[in-house]
Amino acid sequence: MNIRGDHLTEREELILKCIRHAIVERGEAPSIREIGRSVGLSSPASVAYHLDQMERLGVIHRTERDGYGRNIALGQ
Repeated sequence: MNIRGDHLTEREELILKCIRHAIVERGEAPSIREIGRSVGLSSPASVAYHLDQMERLGVIHRTERDGYGRNIALGQ
């Protein structure tokens, strides 16, 4: 469960900004490693944990895996 209940944590807000920026600038979501570098997480598992929480909240959704983690789309 998300630490704050049904709200994004500060770290998840940073991840969301990173995703939005990459989509606007490059037309695709960043990789898991790119997200980690951007928000100060060295472990891909930590990034994946936050993405799972964000997906549960409907902020993002993930499509078919592509091997790079670039399967992230913004939620409705």
